[in-house]
Amino acid sequence: MGVAPFPVWKTRAALAFFRPAAWLRALDALPQVLQQEAERWVLWLPVALGAGVAVYFGLPFEPSAKLVLPFLIAGILVGVAAFASETIPARLALGLIAAFVIGFSMAKLRTDHVAAPVLFHRVGPVMVEGVVDSAQLHGKGIRLVLTTRDVGHMRHDHMPARVRVSIRSGAENLRPGDLVSVRAVLMPPPSPASPGDYDFGRAAYFLRIGAVGFSFGKPSLIAHHLPDWSDRIAAHIEFLRWRMTQHIHDVLPGSTGGIAAALITGDRGAISPDDESALRDAGLAHVLAIAGLHMALVGLGLFWAVRAILALFASIALVWPIKKWAAVAALGGATFYLIISGAAVPATRAYVMLTMMLLAILFDRPALSMRSVAMAAAIVLLLRPESIIEPGFQMSFAAVVSLVAVAEWERSRPLKEGQFWPLPGVRQYLRGIAITSFVGSVATAPFAAFHFDRATHYAVLGNLLAMPIMGFATMPAAALAVLTMPFGLDRIPLLVMSQGIEAMLVVGRWVSGLPGAVSITAAWPVGAIVLMSLGGLWMAIWRERWRWLGFVPMAAGIAAIFMVQQPDLLIARDGLTVAIRGSDGALRLLRKPSDKFSASEWLKRDGDERDFTAAIASPKHGVRCDAEGCVARAPNGMRIAASARAMALAEDCANADIVVSASPTRGFCAGPKLVIDRFDIAQNGAYAVWFGKQLQVENVREARGDRPWNVWPHRRPGAQ
Repeated sequence: MGVAPFPVWKTRAALAFFRPAAWLRALDALPQVLQQEAERWVLWLPVALGAGVAVYFGLPFEPSAKLVLPFLIAGILVGVAAFASETIPARLALGLIAAFVIGFSMAKLRTDHVAAPVLFHRVGPVMVEGVVDSAQLHGKGIRLVLTTRDVGHMRHDHMPARVRVSIRSGAENLRPGDLVSVRAVLMPPPSPASPGDYDFGRAAYFLRIGAVGFSFGKPSLIAHHLPDWSDRIAAHIEFLRWRMTQHIHDVLPGSTGGIAAALITGDRGAISPDDESALRDAGLAHVLAIAGLHMALVGLGLFWAVRAILALFASIALVWPIKKWAAVAALGGATFYLIISGAAVPATRAYVMLTMMLLAILFDRPALSMRSVAMAAAIVLLLRPESIIEPGFQMSFAAVVSLVAVAEWERSRPLKEGQFWPLPGVRQYLRGIAITSFVGSVATAPFAAFHFDRATHYAVLGNLLAMPIMGFATMPAAALAVLTMPFGLDRIPLLVMSQGIEAMLVVGRWVSGLPGAVSITAAWPVGAIVLMSLGGLWMAIWRERWRWLGFVPMAAGIAAIFMVQQPDLLIARDGLTVAIRGSDGALRLLRKPSDKFSASEWLKRDGDERDFTAAIASPKHGVRCDAEGCVARAPNGMRIAASARAMALAEDCANADIVVSASPTRGFCAGPKLVIDRFDIAQNGAYAVWFGKQLQVENVREARGDRPWNVWPHRRPGAQ
């Protein structure tokens, strides 16, 4: 049977699409299309604002501080010109330019505002004296964040503003505001495990944490903090959060108490890794991050309860605006919940949206959901521009934008009448959970794959089983516990809450244990997630048929994922842990890694589910090791030598194509195509190498760029 010829009229139509006249007609129709979408223009302003912030963080260099104020003034002037413009395309274009410039300027202002010294080499053991900002359970100890007063004999202008210290024991009774001293080893915030990996140092910079470390012995209490009205509001809030968290742990010990604290105060330090993994793999990780679900259950639950109680009294309900009174009560409850939860980005976004809805009730105005999302995004980006590169911001807004877009689409559909279903309320509730779980999972899946290199497949099932428990038991008990906590009557609500948490954990463990519940994905390029985000926003924001053009950048982003070539050689920041890609395409560690974290990260970012112990090479893989180092043969025939001791350098430099040395080569290793020694690692961090006609080499320092959070020694140790 022959293949049917392609219709002539379709060929002509396709060719006509590429003619200049077709594009001119499309441009002529653009003002009309924009006019039809007039009420959606404003939704692109936060997108342009975020684009300006993203471009700032994507630069390989730090812009001059002298340009910030002129840029900001220029952005404001362009915004004024946008309002004054009479033509639709000009107004939209000028508005987007203004938002972009303002976003870029605010990101730079924020970076300069939080600037503080960052340690660039190991120090200690040294006595550190400081005020406790936060105390969080972590593993078998406690992790303190201190605002420093003295760090050994370090000059104050070189001293980190804040340090994070892990303490094994002796810190159980410390609370925010206490003045303490501790003997500790301090190190720079760790750099990424490989070029392009998660940058903890950048996150620490915006928290003004300039060093991390561990203690020797127990901390010494110098003075207890007794809060009074002269303290900063932030100190009072942190002290209140600490007291509530400690009380929850006293009533509910273990991981259950950790989850309860996470739901109430946002402190996730006491959650066991197994429980967190079970909830994450079951698609229930959003339960642990205070966001829209939690804020809605608290705020709208309080709104419903207050209104229902007031409605019982006819003398009040028939005379006074009880709906507005309930809105005020809900706004107060949501504000308190935001404060004690730590005001993370997802919680702030949810709070802004809830606030706009409640204010609309107070002023008898309709609540515009997508505009609420846009307002929340603009507020978060202006206050904390750095949040745009964090997974919490991206996943939170991806989920809510998609859910609102689907809700708008459903409202536009004609209602079907004449159909009877048993238990319509239950059916509608379960249908809502299924739709929101499916839409939220699809919307956040690209970001989960990009940031965490994993995808969950049974999120809808997990949410169908766990959300009724969350909505009808766990969160109502949590709200009641907070209300009764000042009176010492919270024990029973907390115990009820613990039963709900245990039930959710049962669901999480069962769903996460199903075959194929989770898959590991290889690392994505940044361009892929950017293209997919733009395509998703295009489809969610516009309403006319041209919204489906958003599939084009999404398809391009998906294509970019499959075009990425993973590194053939990886060298960790300790200079001793090395991995090479074998002929089967899998990474193999040349020997047992001393940097276990980097080895695990490499495998995860490679889409490899093996534990690092299963990825250690053997002689059958073409790897030979002894006390002096390892030698491996790459699939392309190149010989790689990883020298552990200086005595092996002479032979390795004479025979190998690539030499990775834990000792300084001092310039005499000139034969190999590439030499990376301990000084290179100390200055540049981890390395990634791609084989080919020419070697392509990247290191962490170059990948991070010349930015304030990328602090390295300016010259080799011992160099003259």
